[in-house]
Amino acid sequence: MANTRKRYTAEFKAKVALEAVRREVTVQELAKLYKLHAVQVFKWKKQFLENAGRAFDASEVPGQREAELLKKIGELTVERDVLARGLRRIR
Repeated sequence: MANTRKRYTAEFKAKVALEAVRREVTVQELAKLYKLHAVQVFKWKKQFLENAGRAFDASEVPGQREAELLKKIGELTVERDVLARGLRRIR
C-alpha cells in the first residue's frame, strides 16, 4: 500500500494555524481533530506568525503587480503590432 502525500490548501493551513495561535485548545488536540501530526501544526503556526507582518506591508498594494503586468502586456502588444506592420511593408 503506497502512502500518498496529502496536500492542504492555504486556507486550511491558515485556519489551523490561527486556531493554534488563539490557544483555545492545545496543539495536540488540534492535530487530533484535523488528523494531522502535532509537528505539522507547530510548523504552520510558526510560518503563520513569521508572515503575519506581510498583511500590513504598505509597500505591496493589492493589484499593483497585476496593473504593472497589464501595462507591460499593452506595451509589448503595441510593439508587436508596429513590427508586424513594418514587416508587411518590406515584403
